[in-house]
Amino acid sequence: MSRDVFEYAVVRVVPRLERGEQVNAGVIVYCKARSFLGARCVLDADRLLALDTGVDVGGVRRALEAVELVCRGGPEAGAAGAEDAGRRFRWLTAPRSTIVQPGPIHTGLTADPEAELARLATTLVS
Repeated sequence: MSRDVFEYAVVRVVPRLERGEQVNAGVIVYCKARSFLGARCVLDADRLLALDTGVDVGGVRRALEAVELVCRGGPEAGAAGAEDAGRRFRWLTAPRSTIVQPGPIHTGLTADPEAELARLATTLVS
């Protein structure tokens, strides 16, 4: 079974940028060779509220849903949805100073990017 290079980044929520505390809330996986771009986001609201009781949980959930929409592409994702998967991955993983932000990009080898997404979501987020 052939294995291809994939890239991934953890999506984290940093409710108070000045404190630098974060909660892992998702993972994005991109595999160019298999034309795969996917995200799994799961917010642990209790954990997030433990860091900042005033955080807009609904707003964070909407931002995480937007990450998943952009990965799927199409008109529901707005202008970014019309771009190819590689450009959408780069846009999603560009550094930001917002509450929802990507972590560094890492690489690996996989024969099944969808299974890799599930594994990383379980290992890094759940």
